[in-house]
Amino acid sequence: MIKVSDQAKAKAIQLMTEEGFNPAEDYIRVGVKSGGCSGLEYVLKFDNQKTDTDQLFEDNNVKIVVDKKSILYLAGTTLEYSGGLNGKGFVFNNPNASRTCGCGESFSL
Repeated sequence: MIKVSDQAKAKAIQLMTEEGFNPAEDYIRVGVKSGGCSGLEYVLKFDNQKTDTDQLFEDNNVKIVVDKKSILYLAGTTLEYSGGLNGKGFVFNNPNASRTCGCGESFSL
């Protein structure tokens, strides 16, 4: 469902550890909400709780939870990490997006 690149995995593990989360047990919560300059905006945070409306995925030894409303928008997405001087941080490579904004944080279908 959602794939995690090696660079995103390494950065997520580092940040989770720094913020007091356990990468072996806790999750990256990914979702979509209304907003941004293209209509829909990505949401990403660390979490240690899963609800009944969440679906759990695991790729590259990273656990990801997605709420049921966001699943349709994120099917086939790859979570990547872009660092360096011009890096953006975590990047969503979403094949469902027909248009994205310049910053890559929002999209439309």
